[in-house]
Amino acid sequence: MHSTPRVVPSPNRRPANGWCHATVRACAVALIAAAPFAAAPLAAQQGQPPRPPVPAAAASSIASVEVRLGGRVIAGRWFPTAAPLAGPAVIRIEYGQPHARGRAVMGAALVPMDSVWRFGANLATHLTTDVDLDIGGTTVPRGAYTLFALPSASGWKLIVNRQTGQWGTDYDASLDLARVNLEQRTLTDAMESFTVWLIPNVSPQGQPPEPASGVLRFAWERTELSVPWRVVLP
Repeated sequence: MHSTPRVVPSPNRRPANGWCHATVRACAVALIAAAPFAAAPLAAQQGQPPRPPVPAAAASSIASVEVRLGGRVIAGRWFPTAAPLAGPAVIRIEYGQPHARGRAVMGAALVPMDSVWRFGANLATHLTTDVDLDIGGTTVPRGAYTLFALPSASGWKLIVNRQTGQWGTDYDASLDLARVNLEQRTLTDAMESFTVWLIPNVSPQGQPPEPASGVLRFAWERTELSVPWRVVLP
C-alpha cells in the first residue's frame, strides 16, 4: 500500500479555493480522507472489479531425449547384468524447445549464421552420459556437458562445452571440449519446433551385437543436421 504525501496548510492562510470554511485542521483532515479515493484504480472507481490473474504458458517447451543401455560401467568394466541393480546407463539430452510461430528461423534473428547458437532456448542444452562416447570421431568422456551449434553457409559444427548449469547465451569458448562437423540435409516440409533425436542403431538379426551406436539428429524449419555417435568401451 503506497502512502500518499500529506500537505498541511499554514495556520495563517485559508485555502484559496474556499471549499473549506471550517478550520485549518478540518481542511487537512478532508485532504487526507480524500487521498485514498484519488489514488484508487480507475476500474475500482467505476465499480468494475480488477481482473483476476490467469495461468500463462512459457513461450518455449522443455524437452528431453535419452537412450538406455543394457548394462553399466562399474570399476572400469562393462557389466551387462548391472542394470537391474544400479539402473541402466543412460545418454540423455535435455533442452529448451523453441517454436517458429511464423518467424524466419535460419539465418535470421533466431539462428544467425556464423555465430554460436544456444542450440535450443532458455537454459543451455545439457548432454549427460554415463558412458564414454565417440561423437563424430571425437571422444567425449562420461560426464555432463552443454551443447551449442555454430551455423555457417560452409557447414555446421556441434560444440561440446565443459561448462554446465548456465543460461543458453552464457557461452565460454575457453571451456570447449570439441567442435564436431555436422552433416546437413534440407527437408521438404518445415518443422515448427526445434527437435533433437538420439536414434540408436539395431544390430542385424543373427550377427554378434556391436557396442551401442546411433545418430544424434536435430532439425528446425527446413534444416536437418546429424552426426554419428557410439559408446566407447573401457
